[in-house]
Amino acid sequence: MQYTKMHGAGNSFVLIENRNGELGGIDPAELARLLCGKEKGPGADGLIIVTDAGKEADFGMLFYNADGTRGEMCGNGARCLARYGVEHGLAEDAENIRILATAGLVRARRITEEQYEVRLNDPSVIDLHRKVFAAGKEYDCAYIELGSPGIPHAVVEVSAAELEKKENLRERGRMLRHSEAFPRGANVTFACIMGEHAITAITFERGVEDFTLACGTGCGATAVSLILRGKIPGNRVEIDMPGGHLSVSICIDGEGVHDVLLTGPTAVVDRGETALPGRQTNKEL
Repeated sequence: MQYTKMHGAGNSFVLIENRNGELGGIDPAELARLLCGKEKGPGADGLIIVTDAGKEADFGMLFYNADGTRGEMCGNGARCLARYGVEHGLAEDAENIRILATAGLVRARRITEEQYEVRLNDPSVIDLHRKVFAAGKEYDCAYIELGSPGIPHAVVEVSAAELEKKENLRERGRMLRHSEAFPRGANVTFACIMGEHAITAITFERGVEDFTLACGTGCGATAVSLILRGKIPGNRVEIDMPGGHLSVSICIDGEGVHDVLLTGPTAVVDRGETALPGRQTNKEL
């Protein structure tokens, strides 16, 4: 099976195609655990399976976390997939790339060879002040779901000093990620406001069960929560994550919040061949 490994601001993915039934009866969850692990696979934060979407979109996207759990969508993954679709002739128009994800239709466009923008799924749930209890403490979290079924995100504001204590935040993220306040669990983003439109953030992602170098939908949820809370003026946020810089803009009007646009870099890391479970390949990883 041919694969492509890509990353968006450090958020890494293995992409494989199943537009013509290439996977047969292979369990995609098992495949995700195999390919995202570094012992037998290329290693990544998640697996993206490129599928046929018929007339609904240019192509489809099935996303699996590194532990094999299914994800509704992935912002940085969608940006990488948009570039993949353009470079492999799957997208009819690089200015209007249509991707069908579990969370709904995602539109993307090429800005430069490396820079891609995606329109994240509109928020279906916005709770700006959800009280969450963990380890005997109360936390004021914003809870945002992007899409339907929504990608669950909790956003917690922290100070610059707290952000530097990564080990402390990792444990806090682990506790909040599994809180009963979030029925399906949640990705937890810790955000520190650094300037009028500038944020530094880090996300503890469910399915990876650790911090990742970047989280696209986490950036989208963070922008929505901080702008609606009145912490960031206007409709634009510049976010520095450990793996790189991402930009988010949103539209707020009488219809609510929509057009959550995520922009940032993409990169192709590797292309190769890997053995599927129960099959052989002539290339040893």
